[in-house]
Amino acid sequence: MTTVFDPLRMSAVSLDVMAVNRDSAQGVARRQQARLALLLDAALAGSRLYRQLLAARTTARTPLQNLPVVTRGQLMERFDDWVTDPCLTLDTLRAFTADPSRIAQPWQGRYMVWESSGTSGQPGIFVQDAQAMAVYDALEALRRCAPRPLARWLDPLSLAERIAFVGATSGHFASYVSVQRLRALNPWLAGNTRSFSIQVPTPELVAALNDFAPTVLATYPTAAALLADEAGSGALRIAPREVWTGGETLSPTVRAHIEQGLGCPVRNSYGASEFFTMGWECAHGHMHLNADWVILEPVDEHQRPVPPGQPSCSVLLTNLANTVQPLIRYDLGDQVTLQAGPCGCGSPLPVIRVQGRQDDALHMAGRGGRPVTLLPMALSTVLEDDAGVFDFYLRQQDDHTLVLRLPAPGEAGQAAMDRCCTVLKAFAKAQGVPGLRVLQELGLPVPRGRSGKACRIVACPA
Repeated sequence: MTTVFDPLRMSAVSLDVMAVNRDSAQGVARRQQARLALLLDAALAGSRLYRQLLAARTTARTPLQNLPVVTRGQLMERFDDWVTDPCLTLDTLRAFTADPSRIAQPWQGRYMVWESSGTSGQPGIFVQDAQAMAVYDALEALRRCAPRPLARWLDPLSLAERIAFVGATSGHFASYVSVQRLRALNPWLAGNTRSFSIQVPTPELVAALNDFAPTVLATYPTAAALLADEAGSGALRIAPREVWTGGETLSPTVRAHIEQGLGCPVRNSYGASEFFTMGWECAHGHMHLNADWVILEPVDEHQRPVPPGQPSCSVLLTNLANTVQPLIRYDLGDQVTLQAGPCGCGSPLPVIRVQGRQDDALHMAGRGGRPVTLLPMALSTVLEDDAGVFDFYLRQQDDHTLVLRLPAPGEAGQAAMDRCCTVLKAFAKAQGVPGLRVLQELGLPVPRGRSGKACRIVACPA
């Protein structure tokens, strides 16, 4: 399988990424401004939507804070006007992402395409060209802090590692697309890099991981915590040297639980479908923003900037790497705190704290009263992929009962509810929870935080 990769672009970006590590905060800011000017020029030249949004008042020197804020719903509604390549149309890309056999294949040989979840009530499709992929590749390869730096130096391509990705594998999701692309780029790594679905029953997942014996485990914090439990019980018998987490909030308590259960350090990262590699964790345990290629503006509920040290209500993202699908002051919805002052590690890149997805794992009663954990990412994937529902609220009432709320009323809402109940019960049964009860709440709003993002899966209070 071919993929999108330009070695010359990758080399040029890699040299620049390495140069930033020896630069100053002022040097990072200069890079930001130069790349922002190029992005604005590209958006004004190629995007009909941005020409209307930015209008004549915008030039390459216009301060970013003077530009309008955009949302996913607003951009997806006018997708064909948003992108700068007229060959990219929403209908063709929807058809492309509906075909699981084409996961990680380049669209028209030129673009990597992935889809996002509907956390904000609206799924998205994101397109990356060779330049954007070169940036993501360089940031991932050169900035991820290695707990074993000598081993990483001796084996920069991870040829000696066996990497297991445990996640959502049923669609064109960014992490899964990236793993499959890695295998296509490096055929000699294909046997040592495998993906495992979080939707399979836990005993089946544990058996597969035992058979594969990974040295690196990449997954979501809730899934890593579940696997740490399985290791503690003696069922999971693997000896990873590193665990990579992302996609959800990683609390200090959960980190300690994973490290104790799996016997190795955890390295957390921050990314999104909108910008794949936003942040990396340094040796001091601080999350650094890749501010040379992405701008994050922490804002309050009125989209006004908040000072360093104060948690934001949301954050506005500007992707400086992608001119094909411009994202300028895009409301991402994450709660981010920008830290004042430099980090002790010496990096010129700013330190941030991120409050990401916080859905709960649901601990249910299985056959014979055996506890069974239903992971939030697996539940979301089932409802989104199998039932086609993105705006929902799933609350655990007891260890046999869930309450599902959908805001859509009427016949269409009831049809969606019926699909959801069917797939939830089938998934729970496959996981070892037969006879799951699903209570229905139809036509009621989904509770949302100030950012507009919903905490969609909530466990029983402890």
